[in-house]
Amino acid sequence: MKNGLIIINCIILTIGTCGGPLLTRLYYTNGGKRIWFMSFLSTAGFPIIIIPLFSSFLSRRNRNRNRNRNGNNSENAEKTNLFLMETPLFIASIVIGLLTGLDNYLYAYGLAYLPVSTASLIIGTQLAFNALFAFFMVKQKFTPFSINAVVLLTVGTAVLALHSNGDKPANETHRDYVIGFLMTVIAAVLYAFILPLVELTYKKARQEITFPLVLEIQMVMCIAATCFCIVGMIIDGDFKVIAREARDFKIGGSAFYYTLIVITGIVWQGFFLGAIGVVFCASALASGVLISVLLPVTEVLAIVCFREKFQADKGVSLFLSIWGFVSYFYGEYKSGKKVVDKHQPLETELLSLQVSDSVA
Repeated sequence: MKNGLIIINCIILTIGTCGGPLLTRLYYTNGGKRIWFMSFLSTAGFPIIIIPLFSSFLSRRNRNRNRNRNGNNSENAEKTNLFLMETPLFIASIVIGLLTGLDNYLYAYGLAYLPVSTASLIIGTQLAFNALFAFFMVKQKFTPFSINAVVLLTVGTAVLALHSNGDKPANETHRDYVIGFLMTVIAAVLYAFILPLVELTYKKARQEITFPLVLEIQMVMCIAATCFCIVGMIIDGDFKVIAREARDFKIGGSAFYYTLIVITGIVWQGFFLGAIGVVFCASALASGVLISVLLPVTEVLAIVCFREKFQADKGVSLFLSIWGFVSYFYGEYKSGKKVVDKHQPLETELLSLQVSDSVA
């Protein structure tokens, strides 16, 4: 069950990590200019989570009905709560959600003035900060393989940075480029802090963390982040110009514009849901590693979709990222195998004792 959840969340995270930046940049390159609106779309797809949450509620209710029937005791009948989340966890989710909303704005601002490839290489630096925060906040244990992965992925990002100066779009000023660069750096550091904070919240929660509860946490976080961005949209006057922006969109007109908006919201929701799901199934570091290894893939897709430059450095970075990814998960496999091998002699010994007792 857990392995299945890991695979599903990794697939969802892959789609979100690669697709989200490309769709956002497609919006900007074809006449879109509303940064708060793009920040809003990063988490506005949260209603999708209602579908699995409602399915989980129906499943719990059916199980409780069967238990109550078998118990034949109507007075002690177990009730099915619509929500599993308790108040402390609810408050923590709101706080993390507000931080996520701020992070969405910083990243959307950066993508408005940077190529996808440059934004991706900056976001790649989050892994080093992620490892640092995870070490101090959740006592993340490092193995030679995980250290090797962090080093390789960080070096891969540094290699990409060698040619970042030549990636400035022709229609952007140097000032806008620098501000976008700094905003993206802050976004990378902030998200590197958010992932371990989510893991710490899981560990400090006074209730059992199940995957349906993780979905509830994600929904509350996204609602808080979306509300944060709506306030920004109101202040910036986004609601007054969206209809005009849709009419003036360079490709496909209004129909394509609104289709792009809906798909962007769904894909970004996949990113956040996948990231928090990997934290639940594995760790914050695992989520950070997966995001980092997918950034060069996003670079390749940006080169294909937006005809961005591809230097040899990007090929080297892609190779180092894949190497780091394999190193990390091979280390996890070895660690899991050692645990299994350690318990097998004890299980064999207990089995032999049971057999000898039965013979006696």
